[in-house]
Amino acid sequence: METVRYIRPTRYRSIFISDTHLGFRGAQAEYLLDFLRSTECEYLFLVGDIIDIRALKRGIFWPQAHNEVLREIMRKALGGTQVVYLPGNHDAPLREYDGTVLDQLRVTDRYIHTTADGKRLLLLHGDQFDTVVQCSRLVSLLGAGAYDTLMRANILVNRLRRALGAPYWSLAAHIKRRVANAQTYITRFERAAAFEARRLGLDGVVCGHIHHAAIKQVEGVLYCNDGDWVESCTSLVERHDGVLELLHWSDARCTVMAEDEATAVAEVA
Repeated sequence: METVRYIRPTRYRSIFISDTHLGFRGAQAEYLLDFLRSTECEYLFLVGDIIDIRALKRGIFWPQAHNEVLREIMRKALGGTQVVYLPGNHDAPLREYDGTVLDQLRVTDRYIHTTADGKRLLLLHGDQFDTVVQCSRLVSLLGAGAYDTLMRANILVNRLRRALGAPYWSLAAHIKRRVANAQTYITRFERAAAFEARRLGLDGVVCGHIHHAAIKQVEGVLYCNDGDWVESCTSLVERHDGVLELLHWSDARCTVMAEDEATAVAEVA
């Protein structure tokens, strides 16, 4: 009998994604679409820079995979998932719709989420903490032109890796980890985000913006950054017991496929 290979959706209480930059040539929309189709949740938080309106103003780039990502998000909303959209600096025009609610979809600049174990978290994109320029840290350090060049190189490197059967790897993240000024910027950003959560009397903060995924304690406050879907393909998830964890989808995908293939074989047997 032929074995049928499938992926069973993993269920979480909450999923947090940001910096997908749909409309930008460096967006990893195929990985994101695979992630969305492989997961289900009660709450889906879109933590800014989902649609890169800035990039679209420079020139239209909108392949089918970018359409499919938006369709999958709407499918989740229509299926009962509460979707909260917190615009960032690249989709800032959507901030004009702050407070808009359409069935299961809400647009808001800030949001306070309570986890299953009672932690109260401030959710916002994070560009509010960037006092230098309103863009990512690498754009600040190298300039938009250099960043676009790096993203094109990132695409080429991963096309080659896919052809060789290797998992996704971020050239951009690899380079930035070795830039001393970038590390200083990240530290200052994390402290500013933690300060705002503490000022509001909250337990922690969830943001994006700087394309650097992390879960850590910063000066007594829980700091979470869900990363991005241009460089690292990461998401923050909340399990049903309230525990938060980061998923690096290229790694998690391999694990999920292996587990589900084993389950499928066992059920057929």
